[in-house]
Amino acid sequence: MHTKYTNNLLNLKDVKVYKVEHSDTKVRIHIRTDVKLSKCPHCGQMTHKVHDYRYQEVKDLLIQDKQTLLILKKRRYVCSCGKRFYEEYSFLPRYHRMTNRLAMHICHKLRNSISISGLANDLKLSPTTVSRIFDLVQYPHPSRLPEVLSIDEFKGNAETGKYQCILVDTKKSKIIDILPERTQGKLIDYFRKFPRHERLKVKFFVCDMWKQYAQVARIFFPNAKIITDKYHFIRQVSWAVENVRKRIQKNMIPTLRRYYKRSRSLILKRAHKLRPEEKEALDLMLTYSDDLRTAYRMKELFFDICHMTKYSEQRKAFEQWLSFAKSDAMPEFRACVSALENWHKEILNAFKYGYTNGPTEGYNNKIKVLKRISYGIKNFNRFRNRILHICY
Repeated sequence: MHTKYTNNLLNLKDVKVYKVEHSDTKVRIHIRTDVKLSKCPHCGQMTHKVHDYRYQEVKDLLIQDKQTLLILKKRRYVCSCGKRFYEEYSFLPRYHRMTNRLAMHICHKLRNSISISGLANDLKLSPTTVSRIFDLVQYPHPSRLPEVLSIDEFKGNAETGKYQCILVDTKKSKIIDILPERTQGKLIDYFRKFPRHERLKVKFFVCDMWKQYAQVARIFFPNAKIITDKYHFIRQVSWAVENVRKRIQKNMIPTLRRYYKRSRSLILKRAHKLRPEEKEALDLMLTYSDDLRTAYRMKELFFDICHMTKYSEQRKAFEQWLSFAKSDAMPEFRACVSALENWHKEILNAFKYGYTNGPTEGYNNKIKVLKRISYGIKNFNRFRNRILHICY
């Protein structure tokens, strides 16, 4: 009766436990199976004649936080045709020294933000073993493209280069693929693999203000409207305000300069989000310079435009803002206007259709966490599969 309970506790089909040994760090469980009719792989005949036995050590899930080793009494049959072969086990693939459930457990755990070495340490395995198991997981490249395609780069520092590329279906907030490089040549090689009818399905292409992305979109997605991500063109205005502040600071006394530098967040923060004491401090800061006061007012105006809901009014207000900023004497805003005019059509598309790289940036944050806990992953294929494994 006790043996039956032990067998059930191990939960392996047709396996019988006949001995258990405990040490400080390991549990050794001796197991065997009953003789059964087995099919000869050579001639197809059934046989139950045993030729010999051998013992094989198989790694299994931890028991009591100790490494579990199954000592399998492995049986070899002999057929009347002379062929000798080992019996098959449902829990152990051929030539493997690890149970299926341990391999599945490894793959399941790697869906979380955990390093391979950290998981290996938890499971009392070597990092090489965990890597070898995970390398069996392969995510194929997509054969279809979404209606709304977003692209962005991230600093992966993989073996293929400093920057890698991420493709996301913005409408479904679903990651599509990871590319080894962000260069225009590599993007062309990648999108060229998709048939024309598939590329024509892309109606919107969301990217940052890097001209290579827009050029690739115009070549491969003729039906797509190119949209500049809102964060990137808003950032141009924030940078202009910051540059005005830095210019004005240069003529201040050291103590005042330090105060303005430490309080720069007040200038960049939206007016309606300021607490009463913050608003009072900001008003005092803005009295120092007409340029800083004008820059702050232009920043607030631009943010208000971005939050308008009616496109016709938004477009008109944007054109007026550009005219006003262009006529202003501040060089910082002239550079900002030049950048916004270069992406004028794409920014208006962002206002009109409302798509952003928000889902893409969310995936980028996950990638940063994975990269940080893993201290970098040089092998690009493993890096790509790990990202897709976590994000799916």
